[in-house]
Amino acid sequence: MLEIRSARKTFYRGQADEKIALDGLNLKLATGEFGVVIGSNGAGKSSMLNAISGSLGLDSGQILVNGSDVSNMPVHKRAVRLARVFQDPMKGTAASMTVAENMLLADLRSTRRTLRRGLTAARLATYRERLSILGLGLENRMDTRVELLSGGQRQSLSLIMAVGGSPDLLLLDEHTAALDPRTADIVMDATVRAVDALKLTTLMVTHNMQHAVDFGHRVIMLDAGRVRLEIAGEEKAKVTVPDLIGHFSVKTDRMLLAS
Repeated sequence: MLEIRSARKTFYRGQADEKIALDGLNLKLATGEFGVVIGSNGAGKSSMLNAISGSLGLDSGQILVNGSDVSNMPVHKRAVRLARVFQDPMKGTAASMTVAENMLLADLRSTRRTLRRGLTAARLATYRERLSILGLGLENRMDTRVELLSGGQRQSLSLIMAVGGSPDLLLLDEHTAALDPRTADIVMDATVRAVDALKLTTLMVTHNMQHAVDFGHRVIMLDAGRVRLEIAGEEKAKVTVPDLIGHFSVKTDRMLLAS
């Protein structure tokens, strides 16, 4: 579903603060696979997600989604194929609009704009069904303004809005990092429910090593813009947090990784 071929990106080329963000990065993600990406600060995680989503252009290399080369496709055209949930719960929703209105906006994002009826009974029934996957009771708060929701509820809503159009690929950009531990666990549970229910191909970036151990089919470790380690199958089932931290160099901020 996702293939990154020899992706290269350098910031401030030729200047004193030149920074190689992606150094010939190669990565494949099979249809329906849940990949978890870890790495220290500056490893290239955000650059990789930005390149996949189209907000960062590559110097060279290719990005293919479901067999199609999207390397030169603008962000708004990739939005039909890709969905992304950001770290900040405030980014994915419109605060002054209701839960139902936010869901409608998400639906219209990936369709051709025409004159049509908005929140029909059929649409509301569909939205309630989607929200019920979360187990948070949001299907009973369709008329509630999003600004009145908790951070965890808002992030969970962002998730359901992102996956509503059945994207080819779901990108999770440290989407629990801004939440307290209990709320982060609720959002991760909601994530697994949604990903499993819709059989989504998913790539999640996280600094939470416990989440890397507990979730996903494969752990992918980035370092200096390259994949340095991949753990899957039986090895993934047996891996522990100390095991993952042990793979990092002594220069890694271990306190951040263990948080």
